[in-house]
Amino acid sequence: MSELEIERTARHEFTARNARGAVVTIGRVGGEGSFTPGELLQIAAAGCAAVTVEELVVRRSGPEAPFTATVDTDRRPGTHEYDALHVGLDVDLSALDEAARERVVAAIRTAVERECTVSRTIEKGTPVTLDVRADGPTGARAATEQETAVTGD
Repeated sequence: MSELEIERTARHEFTARNARGAVVTIGRVGGEGSFTPGELLQIAAAGCAAVTVEELVVRRSGPEAPFTATVDTDRRPGTHEYDALHVGLDVDLSALDEAARERVVAAIRTAVERECTVSRTIEKGTPVTLDVRADGPTGARAATEQETAVTGD
């Protein structure tokens, strides 16, 4: 079984789960309480940058250091692709002098460029393959559904 699974749960609604129990709802634009796949891609890029530099920021600004990651896109009207993702990190380094701030900003850039799996994968242009299995759902959830159907539990 894959560590990640996405199951159709309603019309235009899917639930994604990982092996650690995290859940996210995926849907179309305008779907209440859900993220679109494109939004998840954007969040993945910004989230990866945030997770990558968290310890760096905390070491310089303290354990309660707040910071925010944002993401914007460039997209041509009518297309189904992004031309660019623009990740922003808003970090409070005001307690540092100018030279220290510049060093930390440079270290943040370097860390994201070297360590952020999501940005590196997008920039590389990693191929995506599609395997269509026409025999119905697979994985643990499908096995449970099949067992329930057989036993009536």
